[in-house]
Amino acid sequence: MTEGVAGYVFLIPWFIGLAVIVIFPMLASLYLSFTDYNPLGSPKWVGLANYVKMFTADPQYWTSVRVTLVYVVLSVPIQLLFALLLALALDKGLRGLNFYRSVYYLPSLLGGSVAIALLWRQVFGAKGMINQVLGWFGIHAGSWIANPNTAVYTLVALSAWMFGAPMVIFLAGLRQIPAEYYEAAAVDGAGSVRRFFSITLPLLSPVLFFNLILQTINAFQAFTPAYVISDGTGGPVDSTLFYTLYLYQQGFRYLHMGYASAMAWVLLAVVGIFTAINFIGSKYWVFYGDEG
Repeated sequence: MTEGVAGYVFLIPWFIGLAVIVIFPMLASLYLSFTDYNPLGSPKWVGLANYVKMFTADPQYWTSVRVTLVYVVLSVPIQLLFALLLALALDKGLRGLNFYRSVYYLPSLLGGSVAIALLWRQVFGAKGMINQVLGWFGIHAGSWIANPNTAVYTLVALSAWMFGAPMVIFLAGLRQIPAEYYEAAAVDGAGSVRRFFSITLPLLSPVLFFNLILQTINAFQAFTPAYVISDGTGGPVDSTLFYTLYLYQQGFRYLHMGYASAMAWVLLAVVGIFTAINFIGSKYWVFYGDEG
């Protein structure tokens, strides 16, 4: 047996897992998106009816799209900004850097959990910590979670709090920038702001681009915080009805599996479009060191 054949033999379990866990469910979902399917019965072919209903006859669907876009547009830049600022601070050679890095990364490990979402619900509740602090200044507000005008912004704040993962990636990128560049710029009289925009930001742009892609995809897939905070309803008044939450409701609450499958494929297409736009636009602002 040649080495090439032996390699493929050892890859057989992986190929089986790919086919059973990834490819087959995706093809099944694609088929179901063209059917009226209740798990208690058999799929009934309806062609493009699910997609037509989605775009023309389901106002709640468009509400979920609007809420999700607001969340993505706000949460991704804020999260990346916090992550970059903290990475810059930690890159100054602090003592106990590994400890601080672990502490700041911890929210990212816990942020998607039910427990943290429940804690967040208490923090922004009528008698939560936020209102207690505001009360010291004579500001008395109701529940931020129960207010449809502010509920989604509490989820944006939760996302911003989970900056640990991009922060660690930013920190690794900062460590790869040669110190000689900063020394030469300082000799030429460049201040810290000039050095940041002329050296740090251009050389860190590939890392920034990588984080932007990952966090955008994660934001479109956000589910647990909205589900926990709204008790799975997307309330109040659909103000936290994320796309994934509405998909979940259609598939597992109302058992409209065909419609939910169609929603899933539209989400895949939208994420792909946003990713493609980012890749196309990256040639105008992402700098790679080997470019001539």
